[in-house]
Amino acid sequence: GDNLNMPFVGQLLRGGGAFFIRRTFRGNGLYTTVFKEYLYSILSRNTPLEYFIEGGRSRTGRLLPPKTGMLAMTVHSHLRGRSKPIVFLPTYIGYERLMEGSTYVGEMQGKPKESESIVGILKTLRKIERIFGKVHVNFGEPVFLDDMLKKHGADKIKIEKNDDPIPSEVSDAVNSSAHAILENINRAVVINPVSLLSLILLATPKHTLDEEICIKQLDAYRNLVAALPYDARTQVTPLSGKEIIAYGLKLKLIKRIKHVLGDIIAIEDNQAVLLTYFRNNILHAFVLPSLIAALVEHNGSIRRGDLINVIRTLYPFLKAELFLKWQDDELKDQICAYVEALIKAKLISEDAEGNLESPAPNSEDHNQLVVLAAPVMQSLERYYMTLALITQRGSGNISTRQVEELSHLVGQRLSVLYEFNSPEFFDKALFQSFIKVLTQQGYIRNYEDNAIVFDENFQNVAQYANLVLDDVTLQMLQHITTFSDEELKEALDAVAAQQAKRRLKRKKK
Repeated sequence: GDNLNMPFVGQLLRGGGAFFIRRTFRGNGLYTTVFKEYLYSILSRNTPLEYFIEGGRSRTGRLLPPKTGMLAMTVHSHLRGRSKPIVFLPTYIGYERLMEGSTYVGEMQGKPKESESIVGILKTLRKIERIFGKVHVNFGEPVFLDDMLKKHGADKIKIEKNDDPIPSEVSDAVNSSAHAILENINRAVVINPVSLLSLILLATPKHTLDEEICIKQLDAYRNLVAALPYDARTQVTPLSGKEIIAYGLKLKLIKRIKHVLGDIIAIEDNQAVLLTYFRNNILHAFVLPSLIAALVEHNGSIRRGDLINVIRTLYPFLKAELFLKWQDDELKDQICAYVEALIKAKLISEDAEGNLESPAPNSEDHNQLVVLAAPVMQSLERYYMTLALITQRGSGNISTRQVEELSHLVGQRLSVLYEFNSPEFFDKALFQSFIKVLTQQGYIRNYEDNAIVFDENFQNVAQYANLVLDDVTLQMLQHITTFSDEELKEALDAVAAQQAKRRLKRKKK
């Protein structure tokens, strides 16, 4: 973006082949036309291009919903005059520490984004001597544009002029390509030592674990992804559980607390929020076994068929949030494969009647199952929170926009009151994604004034929460989402005032 076009830095980036664009082209037809012509010129010469389809840096470690502007203009240029076939090469980039981690957390909690500057770059030089671990780069399955166009019946379409609109079939191909790229980035995930440590330690109540148990849990996770890798392109750290702990200590992300009854591994002070970024990097690779573990552990015993039905209901929401790769017809086989892997690992068992059972409470296997069940919980809590908000107001009495704003506000409050400050509860995009899938699945409809209308099928979805969340959590979520009319108006007025203030600041700049 233009924000990086600073003295010296701008010239350096241009020398490397970069070109600068505005974050939005809205309201400037001339700028749009000139840029599209420039892009057409580049592609006509078969010049490789690199851009980031998310349109910005993720503050949470999850992939962001795609911004399809550059993608659409690329496709538009291709249809104006095909040269060579276009292929999108999804690229996964994973870190073990972040320079700007504390800044990310601040922005998620509402602090204004700091503008890039030469002074800011010079300040970061102080951090260079610190140990930042490794950067992992992995390439996903290529996405061929012509295949996507053919799939949507757009392969014969020809665009003549710069300002010709994109037909609906091409728009569908653009959206499909965007999601395929993101799914293929996730397929190429690198499960590094820091992300594994984060996944396990953040799943414990005080972010601490007996060292021997932590080693066993790390090895169990590695064995699970080795036996059932998320994808053929997924890479997993070769380090053992013991070596992973030594590596985390070297990076100063965790600490060892000496104790006569056995050493304890704990997350370093003020690092818990930052480590959510690395946990979220690999969450998609563990979310399905985590959901299986949560259902079995919470219920003690559950029929395999019931487990599959519940997961099928919840899966579209998790798929949209985490860009999961499995289609509906692949889901049953994948669930059964994970069930067999968990049985083999002795984390669950199956009786003669096909019921899946949790290990004895307080046993080592049961404690491992509880830790494995934790990663999916925050997603389920957010879902139930939004469902409770809609149900509490009643059909036709609250708009989509109001639900998004309220979910965001309640999520912030929930995070501060009941959790450590987890960035997921500050991410409005996650709530928007959930409401979008509710609409696509037919659970809710938009009526006049964008009001949300629903029937008993919608309320049945909320009932599935009883199969995963405990009574204390359900009561807490029910309590925090109960508003009187006056409280609702006051909250929404406060949000509107805050947004107006931000718009005014941007205009002054």
